[in-house]
Amino acid sequence: MRDTVTAVYEIESALPLEAVAEVMAGEQSCGTFVAVARETAELRARHAATVRSVEELPLSGATPLPGAAGEATEIRRGRVTIDFPLVNFGPSLPSLLAAVAGNLFELREAAALRLVDLDLPAAFADAYPGPQFGVTGTRRLAGRAEGPLLGTIVKPSIGLSIDELCALVAELAEAGIDFIKDDELQANPPGLPLAKRVPAVMEVLKRTAERTGHMPMYAFNITDDIDRLAYHHDLVRDAGGSCVMVCLNSVGLAGTDYLRRRCELPIHGHRAGFGAYSRSPQLGIAFRAFQKLARLAGADHLHTNGIANKFYESDDEVLASIRDVRTPLLGGYAALPVLSSGQTPGLAHATYEAVGTQDLLVLAGGGIHGHPDGSAAGVRAMREAWASALDGEPLDSRAAAVPELATALATFGRR
Repeated sequence: MRDTVTAVYEIESALPLEAVAEVMAGEQSCGTFVAVARETAELRARHAATVRSVEELPLSGATPLPGAAGEATEIRRGRVTIDFPLVNFGPSLPSLLAAVAGNLFELREAAALRLVDLDLPAAFADAYPGPQFGVTGTRRLAGRAEGPLLGTIVKPSIGLSIDELCALVAELAEAGIDFIKDDELQANPPGLPLAKRVPAVMEVLKRTAERTGHMPMYAFNITDDIDRLAYHHDLVRDAGGSCVMVCLNSVGLAGTDYLRRRCELPIHGHRAGFGAYSRSPQLGIAFRAFQKLARLAGADHLHTNGIANKFYESDDEVLASIRDVRTPLLGGYAALPVLSSGQTPGLAHATYEAVGTQDLLVLAGGGIHGHPDGSAAGVRAMREAWASALDGEPLDSRAAAVPELATALATFGRR
């Protein structure tokens, strides 16, 4: 069994890259800035991280991080691969992060430093069960055996009364939506706490299902202090709910794992706050590494953003994120990619052509609720757009037969 974790970084420095890599390895294992007593050759052989390779890369042209040593005119860029002995931290996600993403971001030697990938040994698979439902279980609970699951976010994201929320949920359920979720801002506020929201929403969904034969999956945002997560989960479960949502970066990997080990429902993993770790190409943690940790911790659904989104990521970055989530990890850990942010019916064909899979959860907030004829019309427009994409039918042909889709395209445009 392999007894190391391999971490890959992209760095920039005015100092020799090989020397910086050695500083990184030392700082994040048994070394420090000076030789110390008891740092024996035997100890280093057991516990020292080792630099596997340093590969020169073209310069990014970015301004060096504050406090970086050396002259900016002498900057070099490279990809550094370091092996960390598993014995230093064991198969523990919080301790792993301290090793591979700890103080090294603060090193003066680094003009840029970003964790871009992790290769983990089988010991992590033994320690973390990972997604409990994934794609297959989510499809079963949502009642959608094929095609992308189409969903929405409650909008306005916060501030609706319980009566307004229930009316919206009823409209969406009657329209045949597959999935509804709370916004990341709507967790357990005093104005509309989970204890009031969960039973009211579930009553509406059950009543609608008696008429339609279909109950959408509703992801209640249970993000809170860790000692409240199990209580909130049980509230949703006991009311007949089929999904809970947590903001992964708010509760952390340990909090997500705590919930997973007590959970009987799919965990919808929202990545709110991820931009603070990833937006700068000079610093932080890339999505490829982040999503592996989130899947190990137990996220069944994982946000990737969508193409033509309203945030900073390019289409190429989004498509790479979707591929990463769909790539097997340690022989499994299947999770459902969640496309969101600025999604509208006009993106269906381009998205399907680019991703080449139906195993997606596509969320449209404004793209549904912003439809001039109401949220139900927005749901039908999304459904028809994706149906035409799967059928290989031109979008305009379907729009000519579906007024709701024609209106959506005129309102939101197309790709």
